[in-house]
Amino acid sequence: MTPKLELAAITDEFSPQLEPALAAMAAIGMTGAELRVVWGKNIIDLSDDEVARATDLVHAHGMKVVSIASPLLKCVLPEGGDADTRFQKDIFNSNQTIADQPRLAERALKLCELTGARLVRVFSYWRTVDPSRCHAAICRALIDLGALAAPQGVIIGLENEHACNVGTASEVVKIFADVPNANVQLVWDPANMLVGGEEPFPGGYAILPKSRIAHVHAKDCQMHGHTPEWGPLGSRHVDWKGQIAELLADGYAGAVSLETHWAGPGGDKSLGSTICGWNLRGLLSA
Repeated sequence: MTPKLELAAITDEFSPQLEPALAAMAAIGMTGAELRVVWGKNIIDLSDDEVARATDLVHAHGMKVVSIASPLLKCVLPEGGDADTRFQKDIFNSNQTIADQPRLAERALKLCELTGARLVRVFSYWRTVDPSRCHAAICRALIDLGALAAPQGVIIGLENEHACNVGTASEVVKIFADVPNANVQLVWDPANMLVGGEEPFPGGYAILPKSRIAHVHAKDCQMHGHTPEWGPLGSRHVDWKGQIAELLADGYAGAVSLETHWAGPGGDKSLGSTICGWNLRGLLSA
């Protein structure tokens, strides 16, 4: 049961404590670690010494750091208009403003240097009732981030996030049409698009610029109105079997990274992530 794509996970989906998270991931056979919350802190806020310790632990478990899951552009855009209040805004121990973004960008790139990660995950500002009003500002920010990251060979990975202004495939297409930087690419999250109210696969995926997909997040849910019910990966609404087959057919060669979200059986998140991790390994090995 060898995965056909790199099997990874956001470590704090198993535990905010890195050691037990990595042990659980290694037992599943994961080779990629995505860092978001480590020892209860957002990755952006770790000291250099803490980052060195974290990186050593990742390597000691036979893995590499595949992404810095930063909170960049997960903030209010002042000129964006009224907020869309339908969706939960997950901040993962990082509540930042637009004034913080230059500092966060600099730190995120430093974290790539320290960990060896080649991708920084970013967003598109908290979603407003008129996302098109934010289009120009999002493009400017992504172009600037791409230019800043290019000398290091780092990819700026825009995640489609239902709580932000770029949540669906059609919104991704519009943004990428106006962001020419080759190193500004997509973190594709089908379940996020589903929560945003549209079908991610096959329809949403079909219109994406495939050559600009750099990373994939995997979780699963079914919808009740605007409320997602998270569950074991591969058992809810997202057609993960079909999605993975299409990624492979289209030449995708990056990681598929577990972002469980499900609270797990009886609220045991670590067990839930273990179940989802094995399910993902099976899907990637089929």
